[in-house]
Amino acid sequence: MKYLNASDILPDELLQEVQKYAQGKALYIPRNNERKKWGEGSGARGYYERRNEEIRIKFASKNVPIEEIANIYCLSVETIRKILYK
Repeated sequence: MKYLNASDILPDELLQEVQKYAQGKALYIPRNNERKKWGEGSGARGYYERRNEEIRIKFASKNVPIEEIANIYCLSVETIRKILYK
C-alpha cells in the first residue's frame, strides 16, 4: 500500500472538509467491500469442511475407530472428538 497525496485525488471541497478533521495527518481509508470469512479466499475453509465431513462419514457409517481416524489424518484423538461431536 503506497501513500497518495489527497490533493491529487480528492475534489477541493472534499479536501477542505477532510482538513477540518485531520489536517497534516496520515489517513487510512478502508475498502468499501465486505471482508471474506476465514479461509474463503485461499480455499482452506472448503478443504477443512470436506475433511471433517469425511471424518464423520468414516466414523458413523464405516465404523472406523477414533484412534485410527486420528492416525489417518495426523490429528489428536481429542481433535477428532471435537469434529465428531460438534
